[in-house]
Amino acid sequence: MTLPLPPGSTLGIIGGGQLGRMLSQAASRLGLNVVILDPQENSPAGRVSQGQIVAAYDSPTALNVLGKSCQAVTFEFENVPAASVETLVASGTEVAPGARALAVAQDRVEEKTFLNSIKVPTTAFAVIDDLASLRAAVASLGAPVLLKTRREGYDGKGQAWIKAANQVARAWTAIGERPAILEAKADFVRELSVICARGRDGSIAVYPLSENHHEGGVLRTTLAPAKVEAQTKAQATRIARRILEGLDYVGVMGVELFEMPGGRLLVNEIAPRVHNSGHWTQDGCLCDQFEQHVRAVAGWPLGPTTAHARVEMTNLLGDEAGRWAELAARKDTVVHLYGKGEPRPGRKMGHANRVMKL
Repeated sequence: MTLPLPPGSTLGIIGGGQLGRMLSQAASRLGLNVVILDPQENSPAGRVSQGQIVAAYDSPTALNVLGKSCQAVTFEFENVPAASVETLVASGTEVAPGARALAVAQDRVEEKTFLNSIKVPTTAFAVIDDLASLRAAVASLGAPVLLKTRREGYDGKGQAWIKAANQVARAWTAIGERPAILEAKADFVRELSVICARGRDGSIAVYPLSENHHEGGVLRTTLAPAKVEAQTKAQATRIARRILEGLDYVGVMGVELFEMPGGRLLVNEIAPRVHNSGHWTQDGCLCDQFEQHVRAVAGWPLGPTTAHARVEMTNLLGDEAGRWAELAARKDTVVHLYGKGEPRPGRKMGHANRVMKL
């Protein structure tokens, strides 16, 4: 692969959802072509791209075509089959972020073990393999504790709170009796996140922190830049740098943080991709997270991360996307719709960025 990829090159994206769509739109602005791999015909990302390969993510034929069609490949979600990435890499295709980041993010135990190994603090946790180990871990960590499946699960899925010892068996059943992680409760002041990026030359760019509010396990609103002390910003930057360098990472990453009393930050989760809490950058920064990711993967210089506005991002869930005309009429709001079909309850259909002065 010749770096940086010149305009006219083709970028492959595994995944055709809203993140892939916005990545494709950003790549197009830079003069790059995009090919999507997704099993859903006429996917949201496919409709704004040069083409789409309609096939399973682990289809050998589809992966072969994708690899031969593109100068580099990335992905929009972290549950891409690891074997698919290995197949592409073995065939000589450049894939970023790399397989290590994917493997760490796909397993919550691996993730927290890695974070602690590079001196990044997290909540206390225990590995759960069966009901007996769960009972022992609850006794050790003390309730309340949060039980999560080790793999998969998002937006609150695959999780169960245990608030008393008599709820252990019920929680184990609720997550499908699958390998899990048990996490101590973090009595945090608020949830923050930091969107960060690392280029192929090792350069690092960090966006201002954002403050996030969830409902029912789903991100509802993000306000950025968050009002934080200088030492909090510096602490988040150190954490981001350690993670990016520890994984030899290329691309944009979302790091979810708990701000504890006294200002100490704990890492909740990492996402090796563009992140929902970074959507504010589309209307608050000169170079948004999607363009930043494309720049990193394509070997371009990283763009500026300074905010030129304060933004309140609100996810539009289900039927809320039907308010598009009302939202579009507001003088301070930019509407981003994902081109999805059925507006099921809780389904992310778009987001609205309310732009304010810093």
